[in-house]
Amino acid sequence: MTTSPQETAPPQTAHGSHPQRWLILGVICLAQLTVLLDNTILNVAIPSLTREMDATTADVQWMMNAYALVQSGLLLTAGNAADRYGRKLLLMSGLAIFGLGSLAAGLSQSPGQLIAARAGMGVGGALLMTTILAVVVQIFDDQERVKAIALWSTVSSLGFAAGPLIGGVMLNHFWWGAIFLINIPVALLGLVAVAALVPESKHKAGDRPDLLGAVLSTIGMTAVVYAIITGPEHGWTSAQVLVSALIGVVVLGLFVLWELRTEHPMLDMHFFRNQKFVGAVAGAILVAFGMTGSLFLLTQHLQFVLGYEPLDAGLRTAPLALTVVALNFTGVGAKLVLKAGTPAAIALGMTLVSAGLAAIALLGGHGYGGMLLGLIVMGAGVALSMPAMANAIMGAIPPEKAGVGAGINGTLAEFGNGLGVAVLGAVLNSRFASLVAVSAASLPAALASADSAAEKARISDAFASGLETSQLVGAVAVLAGGLVAAALLRRAERAESAQEPGAGGSARVRVRRG
Repeated sequence: MTTSPQETAPPQTAHGSHPQRWLILGVICLAQLTVLLDNTILNVAIPSLTREMDATTADVQWMMNAYALVQSGLLLTAGNAADRYGRKLLLMSGLAIFGLGSLAAGLSQSPGQLIAARAGMGVGGALLMTTILAVVVQIFDDQERVKAIALWSTVSSLGFAAGPLIGGVMLNHFWWGAIFLINIPVALLGLVAVAALVPESKHKAGDRPDLLGAVLSTIGMTAVVYAIITGPEHGWTSAQVLVSALIGVVVLGLFVLWELRTEHPMLDMHFFRNQKFVGAVAGAILVAFGMTGSLFLLTQHLQFVLGYEPLDAGLRTAPLALTVVALNFTGVGAKLVLKAGTPAAIALGMTLVSAGLAAIALLGGHGYGGMLLGLIVMGAGVALSMPAMANAIMGAIPPEKAGVGAGINGTLAEFGNGLGVAVLGAVLNSRFASLVAVSAASLPAALASADSAAEKARISDAFASGLETSQLVGAVAVLAGGLVAAALLRRAERAESAQEPGAGGSARVRVRRG
């Protein structure tokens, strides 16, 4: 691995990798899995929280959103801090904060206390999600990094698949606070293991901290994500959503202007001149858009159209995640990425994601069989495209900025997640409203207001048609965006090869200011 003279690198073998790299990867992925499981388990616990805490719908939404808002707002700042002050230090800090937040959440006596604890956990989550990927980049060389990132990205899918099942089992035997307290022993184990195994690495730059950039990015991202999260509830044209979105856009605009002018920026905007970086950015947003938006639609499809209970519906989406896990844990995904190259892997992966969405839309309306096929095809596409794009983003950024790169990757995922739910949800609602003249805001409310069985059937058919349309729109968007991202990456690789004919395709692109 090439390292800047100002970069403190971990000890490496003759091949350029850390001798305990796979053990370290297992330790930090365990920490990441804890964060991801906690969020999926919380979905299953919502009825218990509502009942035992006498929580309102708004309380429950803030229990969910407080974590996402804090984490998404701090990702860039956390990544920059990790580069500056030490990735190991920030990883241990993230584990400690997340563990303390989990303790506070498990012992909460009111909705307000739980919301505050979840916000604290969001701080720890931001530190963990940025430093984990940055450490992976530091301890693996170019040849093994794709496989390591594939395993890292697989943990996200494993958390999604296992969360509902673990949550259901725990809530059948314990009270709701146990879903938070179980994080504490894992956090303690992670702290001990990180302290013993993970090497410290940081960029020993003499530049001043970009405090204004950190404040602007945090406020801007939080406002934008808040608008995306609350849009479906309050309406996209409501004052609350529009004001939040406007504040976010204006503040992020100021952030860009400041980063272009300051001598020591937190995020070098000249990265966006790099076609490889831009292609990976576009693809990362669209993978998150397609996956989260489709899962948002799938849960409604399974419950409202096919009639499954919530836990059964959650378990029936598991084949998507299990396909990702199977392909990446066996190394198939990483081998295909290395053999075909990043652009081809992204093009093929996004095509499979698109085909899976289309299969669900066209074949899943009358039974689970067609949906199962679509979920498996989507999972294969995600297994190929997600690690390829994360690797492309990290490869386009100098290693001394690995934390910022991880922050960018996490921020894009959060943005794509919100965008997928917002756009595909808006298409669904628009199509549903055009087919049936009901004032109700949801399918259950519309069915409750129906006067006859024939009217209920017509409303259900209209909702199913809306789901099909929105899934097909998502499929087209993912396919088009994936092909554009692959084309940009292919062109960037050709330009890179032309500039450095002796380096081959594995050369790292460096972006310099000016």
